[in-house]
Amino acid sequence: MKPVYAILFGGSASTSWMGEAALGALRIFSGLALALAHGWGKLPVSADFVQFVARMGFPLPAFFAWSAALSEFVGGLLLAAGLCTRPAAFFVAVTMSVAAFIVHADDPFVRKEPALLFLMVALMFLFHGAGRVSVDALIRRLARLGR
Repeated sequence: MKPVYAILFGGSASTSWMGEAALGALRIFSGLALALAHGWGKLPVSADFVQFVARMGFPLPAFFAWSAALSEFVGGLLLAAGLCTRPAAFFVAVTMSVAAFIVHADDPFVRKEPALLFLMVALMFLFHGAGRVSVDALIRRLARLGR
């Protein structure tokens, strides 16, 4: 059985420093873009946003409205930092799936594209991990030293 730190902070490593730098740049840029361009504007959650979520048929619309906003803002910041990357990426992926396939289901591709791009980035970090240039990697190194 894997230790808890491996599940929360685990990841794969690329073979080159350029690959790691590119992975880090993608993680930082996409995380900050999600948090600042999409999540920040939803906080604090407005009554209009709660009603929008209710019209989609979600139970507990205030809970799901806050969940979506926090997934985008906090999840984006966690991705950018590379901290708890896999759990953050999971919540971002769920939120972006709802955005792409429910909110924008009938919209043309150009309206779905941002949600789909963030979904693909989130899935990549969910399955790959944050990489070597991240807080997760630092925690893994410190946990190995503490054994």
